[in-house]
Amino acid sequence: MGIILGGNQYGKAENRIVRFVRDTPRHEIRDINVTTALRGPFEPAYLVGDQSNVLPTDTQKNTAYAYAKTEGVESIEAYGLALARHFVRDVEPVEGARIEIEQYDWDRVSVGGVEHDHTWVRKGQEVRTAAITVDATGEHVIGGFKDLVILKSTGSEFADFLVDEFTTLEPTHDRVMATSLVAEWRFGAVPADWNTAYDTIKQAMVEQFAIVQSLALQQTLWHMGKAAIEAVPELVEVRLKAPNKHHFLYDLERFGIENNGEVFHADDRPYGLIEATVTTDDAPPAGDAWLPSAGLA
Repeated sequence: MGIILGGNQYGKAENRIVRFVRDTPRHEIRDINVTTALRGPFEPAYLVGDQSNVLPTDTQKNTAYAYAKTEGVESIEAYGLALARHFVRDVEPVEGARIEIEQYDWDRVSVGGVEHDHTWVRKGQEVRTAAITVDATGEHVIGGFKDLVILKSTGSEFADFLVDEFTTLEPTHDRVMATSLVAEWRFGAVPADWNTAYDTIKQAMVEQFAIVQSLALQQTLWHMGKAAIEAVPELVEVRLKAPNKHHFLYDLERFGIENNGEVFHADDRPYGLIEATVTTDDAPPAGDAWLPSAGLA
């Protein structure tokens, strides 16, 4: 029986970079978490400790910070593409690069009803993500978000499901539906503006969550993915992961109090985990676009 080294990559994980733009009195902020991973003929490093082909992870870290200055972070997709292209094109013998990025947003503080030029408070909604892969198969950009907690108090049903001897769940035509949504999407072409595309995709998904009379969370995910692709033509694939954040009606009748769908117990586990992929039928091959490194995006 032979033993061989399988797939491998290496890099610097979770570089916390804060970039300010200070060209005018009104400053801008970009707060990101960047992971780099390089792929190529690095087997000697693993098998015999030969580092001659290895660009140190510390160098990768320094490059990520330098590019935050020289390239800027107008969008995490454009920044990640510039960084990945550098590693593949300029560093011998790198054959592929994976860049994963989280973006943390900030809102400006208002003073006397006027936005302050250089003070912010951390925004508490979703974390925007991007994963960029550049290798022999091409350039692949995956955008997305995670930790988008969204809830509606009605407009959700779950009935007519399969029943066996262990089924205790009662059917319902009026329930709370909530999830902490993870969405990732693959671009088949570069959109006119990365940030506008992100806002459009998120808005399309949130609107569908709100307006669809949901017979199942699965149905809602389908409508969300479909709406995103229809809203941004450059999209070719959307992947959605939705843990069902259950809300159970609390029994107040034992205290002689009526509870007409108004007081619930929020139960965080165990939870249903619903996943779906929505694609165009002519989506180009993904190559290694979905092969992760640190798993940030």
